[in-house]
Amino acid sequence: MSVYLCIQMNYQETLDYLYHKLPMFSRIGDAAIKKDLTNTIALCEALNHPEHQFKSIHIAGTNGKGSVAHMLASILQEAGYKTGLYTSPHLTDFRERIKINGKPCSEKFVIDFTKKIQPHIEAIAPSFFEITVAMAFDFFAKKKVDIAIIETGLGGRLDSTNVISPVLSVITNISFDHQHLLGNTLAEIAAEKAGIIKLSTPVVIGRRHPETDTVFEKKATSVYAKCFFAEDMFAAYSTVSTPRFLIADAVTTEQTYNVCCDLQAVYQQENIRTALAAVILLNQSGQFTISDKALQIGFSSVRKNTQLQGRWQLLDTHPKVVADVGHNEDGVRHILSQLKEEQYSQLHIVIGVVKDKDVKAVLALLPKDAVYYFTEPQLPRKLEAEVLQQAAAAFGLQGETIPHPKDALGIAISRAKADDLILVMGSFFVVSEVLPQA
Repeated sequence: MSVYLCIQMNYQETLDYLYHKLPMFSRIGDAAIKKDLTNTIALCEALNHPEHQFKSIHIAGTNGKGSVAHMLASILQEAGYKTGLYTSPHLTDFRERIKINGKPCSEKFVIDFTKKIQPHIEAIAPSFFEITVAMAFDFFAKKKVDIAIIETGLGGRLDSTNVISPVLSVITNISFDHQHLLGNTLAEIAAEKAGIIKLSTPVVIGRRHPETDTVFEKKATSVYAKCFFAEDMFAAYSTVSTPRFLIADAVTTEQTYNVCCDLQAVYQQENIRTALAAVILLNQSGQFTISDKALQIGFSSVRKNTQLQGRWQLLDTHPKVVADVGHNEDGVRHILSQLKEEQYSQLHIVIGVVKDKDVKAVLALLPKDAVYYFTEPQLPRKLEAEVLQQAAAAFGLQGETIPHPKDALGIAISRAKADDLILVMGSFFVVSEVLPQA
């Protein structure tokens, strides 16, 4: 029995207990993964099944699921619904993972929940992610949210979040990431993501692909769920990028939508379409009423309403400093698409990655004319900056090693000219180190 049981912990002590007591994927990798739902089910039983006490939308996908989750949360909030939002990982504050109408859960709730669940932690030995999922469900149930947007952590079929019965499932896209856990082909990865498709529950698929379409269709058919491909729901769809907004025009057989999204990076065009498709289905379900006004304001106020960070986030000007959490091949392609929209004299890239990523696939895409500052996430899963530098050299990428991301960014800023662009990328955990701390 843990000594912690005898101690009244404050907020920081509670976090220290959770971080060090529980296996945490972001820190140690695969060893923290529990490949079944047994622990989550046991925790939910101990909490009187909070996962069944609120309506939910379940979102999976390789990239874009966080952005879509925040878009939908912002829109539903503007429509007048008390909206929960569960995402991971956090960037600067643990409580970012669990929000209602953009406000994180309180420190007191984290303390009280941990104290309450501690005997079960000792008995069950769950992972960090399993506990955070149970915490979110308990919070949303207690606060009686109208709807909660629940983002998967990894995969879908065996993800700890996959105990809910949502009103709608959303799968943003399928690309290569975590192949050693999810599969080595897009079809295999899709099969894991498709695990969130539930009985008689509609699902929106954000991106068509010949290797994955049939996987989703077969899964949906097997559970009598209607499967909607977002791009098929619109007769026409186009976007225009401006410095402040990404403007999307979408036309269905019934209506024309024109929305301005404050997540202005061009790679958000697919995510906007996916979120818009989800809203259309929510309205059609008769369970929610989302007006055009709520849709407009929700899209234009995602950052303000949800406090989303790390998606082409502007940190400074002159020189322009941007941070983006894109960290796999598809995510980096998205970042490069936005770079084409930018005007600058010299590009500086501060990059650090975790060691279980396909580093070569990422490095092969990066521009050779950028100045690189190789750094590393501040956690055990890190790929050392020197190792990253050596790998990058094979692709003609040159630069120096600076182990701490904040130091690396500081040096980049000191060397950059006013009209240069500095990009911080490669990992959630590198970006988290350079963001303003909560």
